[in-house]
Amino acid sequence: MTALQVGDKAPSFSSINQDGAPVNLSDFKGKKLVLFFYPKASTPGCTLEACNLSDNYSRFVAAGYDVLGVSADSPKRQSNFKNKYEFPYDLLADEDKTVINAYGVWGPKKFMGREYDGIHRTTFVIDENGTIQEVITKVKTKEHTSQILK
Repeated sequence: MTALQVGDKAPSFSSINQDGAPVNLSDFKGKKLVLFFYPKASTPGCTLEACNLSDNYSRFVAAGYDVLGVSADSPKRQSNFKNKYEFPYDLLADEDKTVINAYGVWGPKKFMGREYDGIHRTTFVIDENGTIQEVITKVKTKEHTSQILK
C-alpha cells in the first residue's frame, strides 16, 4: 500500500500523543524508532499487536529502539488504550490523518466482503538518521516483535 521503501527518508511529522503533548519525528533524532500504524485502539488485533510490543519493550530499549504507535483515534481513546494495558510507549492521536497519509497507510480495505477506506496495519523501522530500514506490511500481531528484532 505505502510507496515508502527501504532507504527512503522517513516523512517528518508533528502530531499529539494520548495526553495532547506534541510529538515530532525530530524528537527521535539519533535514536532508532519502531513506528507502527494500527487501525483502531482497543480492538482485538490491535490490542494483540500493541501488547506484544509492550511485553517485549525492554528488548527494544536494549537494542536502542524507541516505539511509537499511530492510529486515527482521539487522544482520549488513545489514553484509555495506553492506560488499560500500561503501554510504556506513546500513542499518537492522528485524527486528521496527517501522519497516516504522509506514510501512505490509508486506503481501500476489504473485510467480510465489504470495502471501505481505513488504516493498513504497517510498521516502519527508522534508523538514527531518519532513514527507513524496514517496512513491514504483513504484520503478525501475536509475534510482531520477532518480525522487527530478528
